[in-house]
Amino acid sequence: MDVRSQISMVFHLDKCIGCHTCSIACKNTWTDRKGAEYMWWNNVETKPGTGYPTKWEDQSIYKGGWEKDSHFLKLNGAGKVKGLKNIFHNPNMPEMDDYYEPWTYDYSHLFDAPEGNDQPTARPISLVTGEPMQVKGGPNWDDDLSGTPDYARQDVNMKNVTKAEQEAMFQLEQMTMHYLPRICNHCLNPACVAACPSGAIYKRGEDGIVLVNQNKCRGWRMCVTACPYKKTYYNWNTGKSEKCILCFPRLETGQTPACMHTCVGRIRYLGVLLYDADVIRTAAISDDEDLVSNQMEIYLDPFSPSVIKAAKENGISDDTLEAAQKSPVYKFVKEWGLALPLHPEFRTIPNLFYVPPLLPTIGKVEDGNYHNSAEELFGGIENTRLPISYMASLFSAGNEETIKKVLKKLMAVRWFRRDETVGDQSKEQLEEVLKEVGVTREVADEIYRLTSLPTVKERYVIPPAHREEAIEMIEDSGDVKGNTGFGFNHKPTRGL
Repeated sequence: MDVRSQISMVFHLDKCIGCHTCSIACKNTWTDRKGAEYMWWNNVETKPGTGYPTKWEDQSIYKGGWEKDSHFLKLNGAGKVKGLKNIFHNPNMPEMDDYYEPWTYDYSHLFDAPEGNDQPTARPISLVTGEPMQVKGGPNWDDDLSGTPDYARQDVNMKNVTKAEQEAMFQLEQMTMHYLPRICNHCLNPACVAACPSGAIYKRGEDGIVLVNQNKCRGWRMCVTACPYKKTYYNWNTGKSEKCILCFPRLETGQTPACMHTCVGRIRYLGVLLYDADVIRTAAISDDEDLVSNQMEIYLDPFSPSVIKAAKENGISDDTLEAAQKSPVYKFVKEWGLALPLHPEFRTIPNLFYVPPLLPTIGKVEDGNYHNSAEELFGGIENTRLPISYMASLFSAGNEETIKKVLKKLMAVRWFRRDETVGDQSKEQLEEVLKEVGVTREVADEIYRLTSLPTVKERYVIPPAHREEAIEMIEDSGDVKGNTGFGFNHKPTRGL
């Protein structure tokens, strides 16, 4: 058993209000530089929708992630042979239009325009070329659009939703949406690391954060193709690749990442997971229906004496072990089984997990009156506005039973809280519901409290940084944030 530690995250989608505060905090901290204008290391998408960059989930276009070949894994769009063929021309990358062309406005024209009968306006100016442009898109261009033909109906996850279900979910009175915040998943089996020809991308041993060494990067951009979540970007000014660094300078000083610190909905949780590195390959080559369950087997019980013994033999500190035992991520992912990875079929084994949204049951408008299709106050999960098949496409590689188990647990907690606060539910029925999902009243209350009433210290359990064990921590990377933000004392330059 090769025990290692990994900083992991949980995003609770029922709590996201789509305010984009996280995106702005990240933007102002890390990507406010020339060449990074179009980058949003943190973005919030509306689902159903095509996302940012457009249709990033469709690997028939972008060739990201891994694909199973018998008992082996191979990169979908990179590797030695494919990489050599495409090293000077890589067609499987998003273009600027797939992201959006960043722009500002010619505000000076408002003040310098000559006197006339018309009202002067601030024309949009491209931040890339400096020329006037027509704005055609943005990082959240389809924000709050839940039924449009251009966005919601073009969602890649609709492939598993029947035509009848699609027509039903896009009716005006049944239309629904939810938000999907995304950052780099800091995967256990990162395709970007495997695809990099220059070895510039690496996974830190002390916390599992995936970083790009700006000194080694040669701008081949194989990482952009390989990442199926499209969270690696190319800086057209420096000629280097960049990505989310999980605010490691903040983590090293005990602070939460900027996106999490500013989250208005308090949807984000961060903690340590212990995992068995020997099991990663077995989980990654699993059949689609077993991907989620096998990934969960990777993560270990931090209270187990054998796990603690193996962790200490691997040099994991007592502080990290204590953080793993207090981790809210462990509770959501392993103990309660409520959080799932995004698109596990990409086989990168992501360490960002999502609690799926528990959307309301479907009703109908007939003769001007709204009729609830559910007989009870809370209808069955089969009647949720977003089809189970759609949710399964997002979070369980198409395994609908996995999604049903999670939604039933969430519904049971909702029944429990209704009984606690209002008391209008059948006691016998509540007990049956709790028994069916294997949740006691005590556990249901614990889930409710960590979801609705957690303190900052309960949401973010950050182990102390051991600077004596990590070369990267010798210098204060925050001092050079205005230059590159990656802990180097000189700016990255093109070439060798």
